[in-house]
Amino acid sequence: MIKTSQIHPIKTLPELEDVARIGLRHLYPERVKLKVGLGTCGLAAGASDLYRHLSKLVKEQDLDIELSRTACIGLCQREPLVEVQVPGHSRVLYGDMTADRAEELLEALSAGRVIADSAIARADADLDLIADSSHLLASEHVEEEVPPFSQCPFYSSQLRIAMRNCGIIDPDSIGEYIARGGYRALHKALTSYKPDEIIDIIGKSGLRGRGGGGFPTGRKWATCRKAPAEVKYVICNADEGDPGAYMDRSVLEGDPHSVLEGLAIGAYAIGAAQAYIYVRAEYPLARQKIRTAIEQAEQYGLIGENIFGTGFSVRIGVVRGGGAFVCGESTALMASLEGRVGEPRAKHIHTVESGLWEKPTTLNNVETWANVPVIIERGADWLTSIGSEGSKGTKVFSLVGKVKNTGLVEVPMGITLREIIYDIGGGILDDKEFKAVQTGGPSGGCIPAEYLDMPVDFDELTKVGSMMGSGGMIVMDEETCMVDVARYFLDFLRDESCGKCTPCREGNERMFQILEKICNGKAAPSDLELLEDLADVVKTTSLCQLGKTAPNPVLSTLRYFRYEYEAHIRDKRCPAGVCRALITFSIDPELCICCGRCAKECPVECISGKKGKPPAKARKDAKAGKKKGKVGEPFKIDQEACIKCGTCHDVCPADAVKRA
Repeated sequence: MIKTSQIHPIKTLPELEDVARIGLRHLYPERVKLKVGLGTCGLAAGASDLYRHLSKLVKEQDLDIELSRTACIGLCQREPLVEVQVPGHSRVLYGDMTADRAEELLEALSAGRVIADSAIARADADLDLIADSSHLLASEHVEEEVPPFSQCPFYSSQLRIAMRNCGIIDPDSIGEYIARGGYRALHKALTSYKPDEIIDIIGKSGLRGRGGGGFPTGRKWATCRKAPAEVKYVICNADEGDPGAYMDRSVLEGDPHSVLEGLAIGAYAIGAAQAYIYVRAEYPLARQKIRTAIEQAEQYGLIGENIFGTGFSVRIGVVRGGGAFVCGESTALMASLEGRVGEPRAKHIHTVESGLWEKPTTLNNVETWANVPVIIERGADWLTSIGSEGSKGTKVFSLVGKVKNTGLVEVPMGITLREIIYDIGGGILDDKEFKAVQTGGPSGGCIPAEYLDMPVDFDELTKVGSMMGSGGMIVMDEETCMVDVARYFLDFLRDESCGKCTPCREGNERMFQILEKICNGKAAPSDLELLEDLADVVKTTSLCQLGKTAPNPVLSTLRYFRYEYEAHIRDKRCPAGVCRALITFSIDPELCICCGRCAKECPVECISGKKGKPPAKARKDAKAGKKKGKVGEPFKIDQEACIKCGTCHDVCPADAVKRA
């Protein structure tokens, strides 16, 4: 890349294109290139050790191979992921990479071969979403034996806008980002449009906030711009706190410059000279990547003073979050950013009029800002052609839980839950029955199987008692207890309540206590009525959205799975066999093969019996004149000593342990 001493501020489009040409040569070198996914998901799977191992092998064998870092490409289930890019060949993605497989890969590449076995997918060209063009990769050799991304179930239905560069570029390389069309939209915005025209484009595009509220972005920007104040701010909310959600983290780790460019465009549109990125405390890698990106953008003059010689200036700072879920709420976030306790305030005056330090402030989340450059470059009509009637564009979801292919997916709004869970996600683990999917984070709702064919967008999810939220999507199978699910999320929400208002502070605690009683088989029918009344009070009287949406897990599970609540209360039984106080494990003597595995693994040694031939088999062998051998005794569980951990059920090879 360009040496620091040779970098000078970019003032013109031709100068930007010069950097793009250099970045393109680095993105597509004239030699073999290996890209290792080193996002948080890859690192958790051992990608750092794999990268060091590959680096050592390349050096020891003196191979003409370039080793590069990239971030999450979405298929977290198959990490560590490695992509092989041979000039004139398709780009090939490999998953579940180990040190041994890496050595085989290098051996094949040294011999001029590309291994097809265990390859996930291939790309014959890379789409440049900004320029609406493709960079041809496989001009000479197409790896026909490897399916293209367009035929790979996980990727075939996806359209990557916010994640357009994730897994393709090195997030530490501003040159590679510029080579993919980066900062062209910022140049276009500053040199071709007035601020009001930018806001008009964003408004006409139909872009809605991707952080969960779904408020029209253009309307928010317009209100902030009209606010009478000399000092204004823009903020990127990267305080992603939903359990199982990691969309914002992955964009910051994989394509930080897209967020910076979107922020700069937004600052120009509303008239702000200062922007902040508020990053969750638990995201150290994301903070590192965004700080590196800011440093690079400042060196190139793309952030800072007099950008592109237009006279527009903006500074961007990074702030580490306080580690509180409530700081995802806009007013609590701004209080935390100011150095105060992160508590919400009543929005008698909206933050676009009086926000950070009582100045007009526009706040959007990571995914929203990442969409902005593409909209400015491609136009409002382009985005309105994607998605559903009231929800335009795409949405990134973190698909987790009891699904075969977990990971990040970016799909057009209006796609059905069935397509996401079964076509992209590959269906339910172990081919069990689908039971529900929880969307919208801990404050979302649980959606049953009858709505699998509903379109996923802001409005449709609200109709069935859930919401889009930031994009978490937790899949549950037949062995999930919905009362226990509601208890889990209430436990999280009561702990994360700031305690400022009584309905949220006391109401969530009381609802959790009732759910505890139900799960322990100690509740009465009147407790169910009280639970519903409390949920209604908390929903209607809490101060902020955390409190107002906290009852959603309770209300949605009561709406669709009320029979489970009634079974817990009336029959003292957990239909899913999850709640320990309401289940019993027993061993069917007719099915027991007397192997003793259950007794060996039991942590409290409450299982007794004798290893050997099952009595029925021994009798059968005796009749047939076969050697009798050692006769076993079917194993039994001491119910008084059993702690109901379920280990016996999990390890039994004959399915003899029954849960009731």
